[in-house]
Amino acid sequence: MGDWGMIERRKTSIVTVGDLKIGSEYPIVIQSMTKTDTCDIDKTTKQIQRLEKAGCELIRVAVKTSEDARAIRDIKKNINIPIVADIHFDYKLALEAVNYGADKIRINPGNINKKSHVNNVIVCALENNVAIRVGINSGSFTKNNSLKQNPEHAMVDELLKYLENFYAQKFYNIVISIKSSDVVSTCSALKRVASLCDCPIHLGITSTGLPEDGIVKSSVGIGALLLDGIGDTIRVSLTGESLLEIETAKRILVASGARYFVPEIISCPTCGRTQVDLISIVRELKQKLGNLKLKDCGKEKLTVAVMGCEVNGPGEARNADIGIAFGKNRGAIFCDGKIVETVHVSYAVDKLISAIRRLIG
Repeated sequence: MGDWGMIERRKTSIVTVGDLKIGSEYPIVIQSMTKTDTCDIDKTTKQIQRLEKAGCELIRVAVKTSEDARAIRDIKKNINIPIVADIHFDYKLALEAVNYGADKIRINPGNINKKSHVNNVIVCALENNVAIRVGINSGSFTKNNSLKQNPEHAMVDELLKYLENFYAQKFYNIVISIKSSDVVSTCSALKRVASLCDCPIHLGITSTGLPEDGIVKSSVGIGALLLDGIGDTIRVSLTGESLLEIETAKRILVASGARYFVPEIISCPTCGRTQVDLISIVRELKQKLGNLKLKDCGKEKLTVAVMGCEVNGPGEARNADIGIAFGKNRGAIFCDGKIVETVHVSYAVDKLISAIRRLIG
């Protein structure tokens, strides 16, 4: 199972993107998109490197011009994750992007729909072993009347019709996506298409707005689909800092039980019974545990509870692997629901971390 969680995944075909495998037999992939001009090789490379360090596993870049396509060759020299060329309107840019090393092409049925143009992209991808994401969204949809009347069915029908041309040429290295800024429509459409094909599915809610709104919309939409076993790559789209997209994606995966990266901290909301500064304690613990990667210690999941009183812990936190419950100035460290040590609040975090390290060996 590795670090890809406990949920029952929808069975899919397997897609190869560079050295990355996408599909139900592999971890759900965290994706993002650069917010730089792709032709600015230095800025784009540095942004990708920061995203990669934060946990991004697949990066998409906008290709508006031939210069953008050419930049892919130099960007790839200094990154370690596959690169996706985002193509709209001009199919020739897809051919150029593949020529300069793109590992995957994203094309939109809403604006690249002439059969001969699509066929050229398919042949090029086949010859170069490049994957294609067929990504449809409500903002560039060809059947606007159908979209208004029944958006979920209209987007699914157009996507499936578009895929017929790929199957006719025996091209199956395909990821699909259907996106809308409306959470309900996106979820309904993806649930329907998930039952009609076995392509890996990329999840996201598009045009979600500023982080305070976009994080909620993305968490609700992506999380709901993940809990139904749908989704093989995800991107959290925010009108904001790219790194926040990666952080949010990881939190959604953890909350839905899809993947785990570092020890999960659960903590009570505090109330009048709490006699310690629990917020500061939790922040300190999270900061100090940040470098403890589960994959490095052979753990799939580790839950650490931090509770403000005897009501919440260890009783209500008995399912945690390890934790601490505070009274006045002291905390009781417990493991598997049993108290193993009582410590003073001033060194409680360090004592808890020591206990965690003993637990994981």
